[in-house]
Amino acid sequence: MYCPNCKSKNIGKIGNQHYYCWGCFIELTATDGVFDMHEVEEDGSLSSLNDIFTEEDRKMGY
Repeated sequence: MYCPNCKSKNIGKIGNQHYYCWGCFIELTATDGVFDMHEVEEDGSLSSLNDIFTEEDRKMGY
């Protein structure tokens, strides 16, 4: 599996269908084979990155 943002394969699983990219420090949640991507802010909140990427770009790649 690789990150749709940085193309790193350094992805860790942190929950059921919930992943973290150690290459660019974003959280990924898989739903029906498509990632919902979020940036972790300094206060711990999440900001969606889905509007930056097309659904095709966010498909899970192995």
